[in-house]
Amino acid sequence: MTAETSTAARPAKLIAAVALTAVEGAALTGWGGYMIVAGLVENTRNQGLVEYGGVVILLLGLLPLLAAQALLRLRRWGRSPAVLTHTTCLPVAYYMCQSGGMMAGLGALVGLAGVAGLVMLLNPTVTAVLYRAED
Repeated sequence: MTAETSTAARPAKLIAAVALTAVEGAALTGWGGYMIVAGLVENTRNQGLVEYGGVVILLLGLLPLLAAQALLRLRRWGRSPAVLTHTTCLPVAYYMCQSGGMMAGLGALVGLAGVAGLVMLLNPTVTAVLYRAED
């Protein structure tokens, strides 16, 4: 497959969705890593719980990263975890907006990222590229 064929096979909306999914996965992975390190460094009351939560968030961050890689390779299974990640952004954004202050602004950005990711991934052009007949 040449470079012209590979870029023509991937619409811009798919590339943008891959980038957005990868950013969300990297953010979750970074937050999970931060929680693990903070649990080890700081003296908290529930140190084991903080580290466990960090491991869970770290693992949850790996799923969107794997989905982004699969979408970049035009693997159709990558769309489901990516859609799940973007859908999960919506209730998170709602509760962030309920907090008020700076969290409301961040919540609006998280909500916009979730909606934009869903619109791009569920676009008919992207669906046609991912679910075309195998050659």
